[in-house]
Amino acid sequence: GLKVLDMGLGQERVAWFSQGTPNIYEATFPHVISKLRDITKVETHFKLYNDFSRYSAYLNIDEVDDMDAAWEKVGIELKIDVNELKEKILPMTAIYSIADHARTLLFAINDGKLPSNVGGGYNLRVILRRALNFIDKFNWDIDISDVCRWHAEELKDLFPELLDHLNEIQKILDVEFEKFQTTKHKANKILGRILRDKKISTEKLIELYDSKGISPDMVKKVAKYYNVSVKIPENFYTLVVERHKRKEQIFTPKKKKELDLKGVPKTKSLYYENYEKISNHAKVLKIIDKMIILDKSVAYPTSGGQLHDVGEINGQKFSEVFKQGNHIIHILDEKPKFQEEDEVEINLDKERRYQLSQHHTATHIVNAAARDVIGRHVNQAGAKKTLKYSHLDITHYEKIPRNLLYDIEYRANSIVEKNLKINLCFMPRTKAEQKYGMNIYQGGAVPGKLIRIVEIPGIDVEACGGTHLNFTGETHNIKIIKSQKIQDGVVRLTFTAGKATDEILDSYEIILYELKDLLKVETHQVYTAFRELYDKGRNLKKALRTGKIKPSDLKLGLHHTRGSNHYNSTEILVRISNYLRVKVEKLPYKIEKMLIECEENKIKLEQLKTLLNEDFIKQLVDNAEKYKNFKLILKSIGKINQKDLQNFSKKIIKKSDDIITILVGNDYKGIILLGMLGKIPMNESDFDMGKFVQEIVSNYGGKGGGKKDYGQGFIENKDLSVEDLI
Repeated sequence: GLKVLDMGLGQERVAWFSQGTPNIYEATFPHVISKLRDITKVETHFKLYNDFSRYSAYLNIDEVDDMDAAWEKVGIELKIDVNELKEKILPMTAIYSIADHARTLLFAINDGKLPSNVGGGYNLRVILRRALNFIDKFNWDIDISDVCRWHAEELKDLFPELLDHLNEIQKILDVEFEKFQTTKHKANKILGRILRDKKISTEKLIELYDSKGISPDMVKKVAKYYNVSVKIPENFYTLVVERHKRKEQIFTPKKKKELDLKGVPKTKSLYYENYEKISNHAKVLKIIDKMIILDKSVAYPTSGGQLHDVGEINGQKFSEVFKQGNHIIHILDEKPKFQEEDEVEINLDKERRYQLSQHHTATHIVNAAARDVIGRHVNQAGAKKTLKYSHLDITHYEKIPRNLLYDIEYRANSIVEKNLKINLCFMPRTKAEQKYGMNIYQGGAVPGKLIRIVEIPGIDVEACGGTHLNFTGETHNIKIIKSQKIQDGVVRLTFTAGKATDEILDSYEIILYELKDLLKVETHQVYTAFRELYDKGRNLKKALRTGKIKPSDLKLGLHHTRGSNHYNSTEILVRISNYLRVKVEKLPYKIEKMLIECEENKIKLEQLKTLLNEDFIKQLVDNAEKYKNFKLILKSIGKINQKDLQNFSKKIIKKSDDIITILVGNDYKGIILLGMLGKIPMNESDFDMGKFVQEIVSNYGGKGGGKKDYGQGFIENKDLSVEDLI
């Protein structure tokens, strides 16, 4: 039966009055309050609290402009210094707040809600961080997860399910706590820049919390070091939530301009009955240019994240279908050859309807599978079903690791294999809610007194108006392609079903063959070879950057010493795709580019090894020409980049203080580089390296410059050789 009914009657007050406790918190969760007192050692000043309660209306944040003056007034009434009053009362109220906030979080998260920056989840994050800020402020050793557990234990007779999901709730709270800690670490750096202005407004405090998660108490603490006074409004968290709501409303999409269909009878939707019904006869009610309204239609209009059907009306193609109110509008590719009141026949593209129905049913299956695998907090936050793939946005507190994606995919396909009958029917809203609960509203509210229920018995029940299969087995193979975190608390799963899965697996086989050919390995060695190539490329770049060269860096051949992998084709490509953060179809291009880059870097490294050879540098220094009172090295060193020229110059300069180096090289883009570096005692020479470089490169249409002791220049001229500059 219904255990929670918030009707504003305040029935919990009966327990308060009957027990004679100082406040409602002591009456409603004494077990939790007692444990919090044991940990915090906060003294109870019940007599003072009772006296204080009589004047607490003076502190109503909705009615008071000057809260400090209001506290002073209460202190005068109670004949107690206001600072002493706060020292005794505020720790007590902080305990009540922590207990109350923890209970709210316990119930909300147990019901499937998550703290986030979106919608109602934002309120949960605000109250969680408010509780954490109280803990920080008073330096208490309290874990919010423990407080939730105490509540669950205290309420086990009424709500036994709370104890069953404590592990999941703790994981969610732990992730939120880590985010809170990260924010605290970043706060000092961010606030340091802001507080240099020696002032911070209420609006700035709200902005810092809403955009960065930095609490006003954090601001106040850091502000002391800058001698900045920070005044925190008593209704701060209310102001934060109001600002956040205003910000979300800015992005509410505008409705498109509607057609004038006044007096046009409504269209009867026939797509609810059976996805296999793809044709019907109808009467033309209205023609507006190429837009056709019929009295009944099997064509599904774009809605609920599902793409529309396409087909023909009396042999004329329509490529778009949308719904306005109770009317379905078909948009023909050309002007209609029929007229209003004519009887016409509509026929749909059968394969398209089947694929879209597969993807829609697969969305329900994947949603249920994700809930089974990663937790009851999973709910649909959005979805899109197209021909190529489907994506499902689910509520989840962190990125989903690959192993769990495999588990979700396995669970989804086990539901497909059971070939369960899918029940489709219309029910009165109230009856549906009573029978199935509020979880039927996946992805948002559904309008109307009658709602369509899509039930996969024992698996999933949702209110949904899309086209669905008759049996789960008709979905065929479901393949989860990837997951990505698209916003705080929402993860997107991209997947395919049916023919779309077959097509993607076929394309993956072709791509895998290309990688096999590029890496010169067998299929089962592709991933191992890729990892070896990736590591080799990274080591080459590091050696070029540092000048520390190991013999293994100069050996480019891949040896696949890690052994072969045992992944299937899709897993191999998805793993490599995730590793490189590129789309699967771009992998051949990316890996070919890696191979070329490795080959180029190997040549550079071999050259650099010669250049950095101590004997070679000593020879250069010994044979350097005299430039006024200093040695001059003018040397062509072939294909090498600017960074390597600089590193080489520094090596030479370390050998002698009285050397000017002029090094010329060209990179692999055909652009000539002139890199120079001189270490010159300024009191002994009027030589200006920057001007000298600028003068040389300008002769060839290049640009350059620098300081007295350092210059660099670039000449874009593919026909120019290094020798021309020597």
